[in-house]
Amino acid sequence: MLMRSTQEIPNTDINTITQQVDQWLNDVVIGLNLCPFAAKPQRNKQIKIFVSEANQEETLLEDILLQLIELNNTEPKKLETTLVVVPNMLQDFWDYNFFIDWVEGLIKQQDWEGIFQVATFHPDYCFGGSEPADDENLTNRSPYPVFHLIREESMEKVLKHYPDPESIPETNIARVSSLTEDERKKLFPYLFR
Repeated sequence: MLMRSTQEIPNTDINTITQQVDQWLNDVVIGLNLCPFAAKPQRNKQIKIFVSEANQEETLLEDILLQLIELNNTEPKKLETTLVVVPNMLQDFWDYNFFIDWVEGLIKQQDWEGIFQVATFHPDYCFGGSEPADDENLTNRSPYPVFHLIREESMEKVLKHYPDPESIPETNIARVSSLTEDERKKLFPYLFR
């Protein structure tokens, strides 16, 4: 049985949410080079930002399934990856963390293991073994809960041409740790409200 989230954020229009996520993608993910593979598909308009209006887990799973089906049925040159943004639920990071298992279960149920994977982002993201205030968490902090649906084949291709991919997490932590307070407020305004 799925737990239902009772928390909702104020209803903001989809265009505003899309713009906020797009700005985070451009300024933080690409601007700080946290994902060295994001700039090209963003430039080529191959990244879809889908805002789910779901406020129940079942509806959100349906939305994610539909986005995965679209990815599965669309050539990567037209649609490389999808960010599923969840503004109306999963505001609590632990609820979000629990829901990741449902998304991974959905991928397994559809026999898409090895085809798709999910990367996770949340305003209160906290890596296991870290404290909420630790700098490293900034690498995965987004304006809203986000499930990033990734094609594994595409990831494998870009990793072949990237020197030392194992160093990416350490490089990212160093990058966000070096940000000044003013830079943090500019790049992560949603963390300072």
